Order: sequence, then C-alpha cells, then structure tokens
Amino acid sequence: MEFYELQHIVESNSRAIQALTDRIAEVTHDVEGLIEVGHLAQEERAELRRATLGIANLLSSLDSDRPTILRKLNSIENKIDQLLEVPPQFGGSDYLLA
Repeated sequence: MEFYELQHIVESNSRAIQALTDRIAEVTHDVEGLIEVGHLAQEERAELRRATLGIANLLSSLDSDRPTILRKLNSIENKIDQLLEVPPQFGGSDYLLA
C-alpha cells in the first residue's frame, strides 16, 4: 500500500469519525430534550392526580351533605302533605286544596 492510499484511508476514517461524533451530539441533544419532556409529563401527571383527588374529595363531601339536604327536603314535603290533608274545618287551608 502506498502513502497516498493510506492518507486517503486516514482522511476517510477521519470524516467518518467526525460524522459519527456530530450524530452522537445530535442524539445526545435529542435524548436530553426527551428527558426534559418526561420530567414535565411527570409533573403534569402529579398535578392531574392532585386535581383528581381534590375533585373526588369535593364530590365525597357533597355526597355526605346530600342526605342532610334530602332529609330536610323530605321533612318539608311531609309537613306540606300534612297541611294539605287537614280539612278546612280543622284549620286546613282551602286555597291549598284547589
């Protein structure tokens, strides 16, 4: 092998190594970007979890209040029914029966 051929091989290898180095730098940059996106996604999932728990707690507290509200509404309805059932001569109201 002559010097010219060796020089050509060395230059070719040098260009290939430089191209690989450039590509590795690009891939490294892409991986760093993906890692950052993964961290942001993880933070957003945590925020979504907190919001979901907050909504669940809110719904749970509404459900626990509902029986009290329903009991009061039923009590009012029962009192109105009792008033409607009392005949006018015993203190019931005529205009409620119409």
